[in-house]
Amino acid sequence: MAEIEVELRNIAGTEAALGWAGAHTIVVDRPEGRAGGKGLGFNGGQLLALALGGCFCNDLRYAAAELGAPLADISVSVRLTLDGAPLVATSAELKVSCTGAGEAEIEKVIAHAARNCTVANSLRAGFPVDIRRDG
Repeated sequence: MAEIEVELRNIAGTEAALGWAGAHTIVVDRPEGRAGGKGLGFNGGQLLALALGGCFCNDLRYAAAELGAPLADISVSVRLTLDGAPLVATSAELKVSCTGAGEAEIEKVIAHAARNCTVANSLRAGFPVDIRRDG
């Protein structure tokens, strides 16, 4: 079993948060004028879409290496649909474009990545989320 831990803290003088994992950081905020947001970073829905698309980009590279079908350029666009109150993600669509290998190999790479994408598989399956006060 693998575990990933990240930390987030508010950024002094703002109501935005700085998140980090190891040496990598990201700013999380609400849109300008929404609940004190200044638009300094990504909102949660954008981060969810980026997590899905980013994971899939990585899995395309893993699949290409495993299948011996090197890719040159990749492009992934994610459309995340949100609905309800409170808002929840109800669907996601990824549009994928790749160059480098032949058409048949690219189809195999995309299919392999789709079967093995951690974020996509997690969203499809759902998982428990426990939220509690620390301390």
